[in-house]
Amino acid sequence: MNHPVPTRTTERLTSSPQDITRAAEILRNGGTVAFPTETVYGLGANALDAAAVERIFLAKDRPHWDPLIVHVSNRTMLDEVATVSAQAELLIEAFWPGPLTLLLPRTEKISDAVTAGRSLVGVRMPAHPLAHALIEAAGLPLAAPSANRFGRISPTTAAHVLQDLDHRIDAVLDGGATTVGVESTVLDPNQSPMILYRPGAITPAMLEPIAGPVTIYQPPHQTPSEPQSQPSPGVGIRHYAPRARLILVDSEADLKSQLAATHATTKDRIGVMLPQGWTITTTSLEVFPWNSIEDPTALAQTLFVGLRELDSRGVAIILCPMPKPEGLGLAIRDRLKKAARAK
Repeated sequence: MNHPVPTRTTERLTSSPQDITRAAEILRNGGTVAFPTETVYGLGANALDAAAVERIFLAKDRPHWDPLIVHVSNRTMLDEVATVSAQAELLIEAFWPGPLTLLLPRTEKISDAVTAGRSLVGVRMPAHPLAHALIEAAGLPLAAPSANRFGRISPTTAAHVLQDLDHRIDAVLDGGATTVGVESTVLDPNQSPMILYRPGAITPAMLEPIAGPVTIYQPPHQTPSEPQSQPSPGVGIRHYAPRARLILVDSEADLKSQLAATHATTKDRIGVMLPQGWTITTTSLEVFPWNSIEDPTALAQTLFVGLRELDSRGVAIILCPMPKPEGLGLAIRDRLKKAARAK
């Protein structure tokens, strides 16, 4: 069980050179700093300092069986934390910097706390210029899961970070809204076919021409007891979840049917993630205007924004359509299905 988190003043930092220097100083001193990547905001700490890594788990209430991703800004840092195969080299050349995490054999500098005791460590090189500048200024590889309380909706703005972690972390570096909106693709390139543990903006259709066949990980049946260490970040557990109960629908007709059924059985406030062009006639709803269901890139950018917005309006139930299982739609469906799981 985690110990209580010491409360502290969370510094609000900007993208100015002075504030980047301040954030880097906090990290070098063993502190925690939330920062933007192109996917979501991450909560960073020195990946080579076990005590600093422990502060991530404490701030997030994150169980130690869930491994972390290490963020690097150059090849020297990469070689410090992992061993790179020829297969991984192909993927790095094609997709880094960018939203692709590779599971690679870890070096002795990476502790069990980072990998949940596994021999592979997730590593990526973010494309966000502020993330790159921070890692370079700190001169350290940064362990950085999403900057939210464990299992909750991932943050895509600094304000989202503070909703969950104010007074629990040392600083947040505000770089505005993220652009991708969902977490990185996680891939194990060490076997054939390669295993896709978490879909993201780098899709199987993009990976296969570069490095060969990809198979999507199928988690084993979860028992109610605490799981063993997970093979990858973000698999096999309830994640990305709003406070409201999430009900998923497959079409406009399904949405209308579910709305009617829900209204007939509860007086709770209902929220809807409503795609562009879809219509509903039921009154007394909280609606978040979403993008076209045919545009998964635009849907992903505001997926977590919408879920947080509806939560803030006090709804008890959220109805959300799912895009087709292709391209970035795979990632959106993955996040929604995990968010809709029972506690």
